[in-house]
Amino acid sequence: MNARHFISGEDLLATLKLAVPLVIAELGWMLMGIVDTMFVGRLPNSADAIGASGLGNAIYINIVLLLGGVLLALDTIISQAFGAGLLRECRSGMVHGLYIASALTPVITAATFAIIEILPRCGLTPSVMDQLVPFMGTLVWGTLPLLLYFVLRRYLQGMNVVGPIPFALISANVVNAFFNWVLIYGNLGAPAMGIKGSAWATNIARFYMFAVLAVFSWWHDRKLELLRGQLGINFRLITRIFRIGVPVAVQIGLEIAVFAGAAGLIATIDATQLAAHEIAMLCAATTFMVPLGVSAAAAVRVGQAVGRRDLRGVSYAGWSALLLGVGFMSLSAMAFITAGKWIAAAFTSDIQVANITVKLLFLAGVFQLADGTQIVSSGALRGLGETKIPMYTTMGGYWLVGLPLGYLLCFNQGLGAVGMWISFVLSLVLVAVTLLTFWRRKSQSLPLIQTESRTDIG
Repeated sequence: MNARHFISGEDLLATLKLAVPLVIAELGWMLMGIVDTMFVGRLPNSADAIGASGLGNAIYINIVLLLGGVLLALDTIISQAFGAGLLRECRSGMVHGLYIASALTPVITAATFAIIEILPRCGLTPSVMDQLVPFMGTLVWGTLPLLLYFVLRRYLQGMNVVGPIPFALISANVVNAFFNWVLIYGNLGAPAMGIKGSAWATNIARFYMFAVLAVFSWWHDRKLELLRGQLGINFRLITRIFRIGVPVAVQIGLEIAVFAGAAGLIATIDATQLAAHEIAMLCAATTFMVPLGVSAAAAVRVGQAVGRRDLRGVSYAGWSALLLGVGFMSLSAMAFITAGKWIAAAFTSDIQVANITVKLLFLAGVFQLADGTQIVSSGALRGLGETKIPMYTTMGGYWLVGLPLGYLLCFNQGLGAVGMWISFVLSLVLVAVTLLTFWRRKSQSLPLIQTESRTDIG
C-alpha cells in the first residue's frame, strides 16, 4: 500500500489541524531564546553576555533533552490509550509522567551542577566564565516546571487538545520579555541582575507555561469526570515508559552530540567558517521546527489509530504527515537554494562569511527533503511504539557515516565547513531512506504493532 492510494483531503486536514498548533508552539519555543538574546545583547560587554547565555542555554537544554527525553514515550502511551477510548488510562499515563518528571529533576539538577564544576577547565575566557556559571546556576531552578510542562503538553496533545499549547508558548514569550526587562535592567524597583535576571525570567516563563497547561488539564479532566483517577504507582506502566522513552532519549543525545561535534571541528578551522556554519544552522533549525511539529502530530495520530486497531488509519495518519512535512520542506529547499545570497546578507556584512554561508544554505536546501522525511518518519514510528529503530539508525547514519565522512571532507580534502555539510546531506539521506523504509513495513501489518492491554497501562 502506498501513499497515492489512500491519502485524502480529509486525512491531510486532520493532520494539519493537529500539526499547525504544534508547529506554532515549536516556533514559540525558539522565539524565547531569541528574545533572551535581544535583551542580554543590550548589556555592557554584550559579546560576553550573549556568549554566556547562549552557551549556558545550549548546555542546560541539552542535559534536559538527554535525560528528560524519556517523557516523549507519553506520546505513544497516551495517544494509543485515547484511540482505544481508555480515557482514564490517558490520565494514568499523565500522572506517572509527572512522577517521573519529579524524579528526574534532582538528577538533571545534579548533572547541571557537575557540568558547571567542569566548565572552568574547558579553556573558556574568564569574562565569559564569570557570567556563565551564575547564569546556569540560576537556570537550573526552572527544571521542575519545565519537565511538568513537557508531561502536560504530551497529555493534552495525545487527546487532540492542542489549542492551549501554542497559547502557553506565545503568551510565555510576553511573560519572558517583561521579566527580562524588569530583572536584567532593574526596572520597576527591582535590582539590576544582569544575565542572572534573564535566567530568572526564563524560569518564571517556564512556571507560567506549566501553570497554563495545568489549568487547562484540570478543566479538561473535570469536564470528562476524570479527576478521581487512581494516583497509586503502577510499576508496569513506569517500565513501559522507560522501555519506549530511553531509546528516544539516546537518539536525542546522539543527534545533539554529533552536531555539537561538527561545530567543534569547524571551530578549529577559523572564525569565518564557524560564523557561516552558525548562520546556516540557525536557518536550517528554524525551518526544521515545522516538520518537528508535524512529527509530533504524526506520533499522536498514528498512536490513536493503533489504539483503535485501525491499520488503514495508521497508514493515513503517517503518510499524510509525511506529505505535509515534505511539502513544506520542498518550499524551504527552494528558498535556501534560490535566495541564499539574500538570506546571508540579512545576517552578515562580512563578504567572506556571506560567501561560505551561501554555499552552506545551498547544501541545506539539498537536505531539506531528507530532514523532513527523517523527523516525520521517526514521529510516525514513535506512534507505533517503535523507538529503537530510529535510535540505531541515528547512531549508524550520523556517527558511523556522517561525522567520520565530514572529518575527511573537512580536513583531509580541505573543504572546510562545506565538506562537513556535504556529509550532513549524505547522512540525512541515509537516515531518511532507512526510517521511511521501516515506517512503510511496520505500518502495513497491525500484528507488527505492539499495543498493551488495559491491565498493562491502567
